Amino acid sequence: MERWETRLAGRDTNRVVRPFEWGLDWLGMAASNGHPGAELARFVEAAVADSTKFFSHETPARFRLDGSTLSFRSPLPSPHEVNNVVYAEYLPAPNHQGRAVLVLPQWNSDEGSHMGLCRLLARLGMSALRLSPAYHHRRKPAETERADYHVSSNLGRTIHATRQSVLDARACLDWLQGQGYHRLAVLGTSLGSCLCLLAAAHDPRVRAGVFNHISMYFSDVVWTGISCRHIQRTLHPVMSQEDLRRYWAVISPAAYLERLAGRDLHSMLVWASHDTTFLPEYSRQVIESFRRFNLPNESVCLPCGHYTSGKFPFNWWDGYVMSRFLVRHL
Repeated sequence: MERWETRLAGRDTNRVVRPFEWGLDWLGMAASNGHPGAELARFVEAAVADSTKFFSHETPARFRLDGSTLSFRSPLPSPHEVNNVVYAEYLPAPNHQGRAVLVLPQWNSDEGSHMGLCRLLARLGMSALRLSPAYHHRRKPAETERADYHVSSNLGRTIHATRQSVLDARACLDWLQGQGYHRLAVLGTSLGSCLCLLAAAHDPRVRAGVFNHISMYFSDVVWTGISCRHIQRTLHPVMSQEDLRRYWAVISPAAYLERLAGRDLHSMLVWASHDTTFLPEYSRQVIESFRRFNLPNESVCLPCGHYTSGKFPFNWWDGYVMSRFLVRHL
């Protein structure tokens, strides 16, 4: 399994090792006074303390549905104009009874990613809306081959991109609600899982969540995962794993699990026993935290790795347990 996982992870040969940057300008901060790490840590601490404001958004003034493609302006613009138009693919279910699922795919997904799962959800009576996260698909700047600007060694840009994707997800929920959907769920895989959890923690309209590959800290996946070795080459000489946890706390599920307590929110936590990207030890931390906060959940462990979860038969197994959960809880 590990050999298969390593072979699949090595298929991409266009990973770019980029220089380290604090990226304070991406967070609207002035030039550093000589202590950028301390300044970033203070910014993050304040943002976590008032995360309701940090992840707040204004509903876009205009949504456009062209065929099956929904588009709108992102509530949080970036310097890249192509990234500021949000796209989502809409698959309505004829007899949805007000049920809809917002689907967020993995980092560096292609444009067809998760569309098969969306068709399955629609056949099961739940409309699906597959969002293209920041810097993915048609939102990718011309100078990039991958979604490098969403997760990178630029700390501030990674925070900004993650926040942008979360606000875009909440705007998608606005649109779904405007279409008459009142039983809303989120389903995210890998990076999409983190984005969905952040959105669910700050949006009480979400009544069910499927988190496919899980970790308490955004930073732990980047620091240790096989998918991020090109980023690790830049970060490891500059800081410690604990430093990165502190700098990226604002985009980590660990900071917000308490917000789920007392909510009528049912969660499914999916992890993989041979995952070399979301290491199993970090997934177990999430499951234990859900138990500690007494958060309603079901957990499923796939006997495969991260990349192999997208291969037969594991992808069928994964799709089955996720869709079955949503049928029961949505």
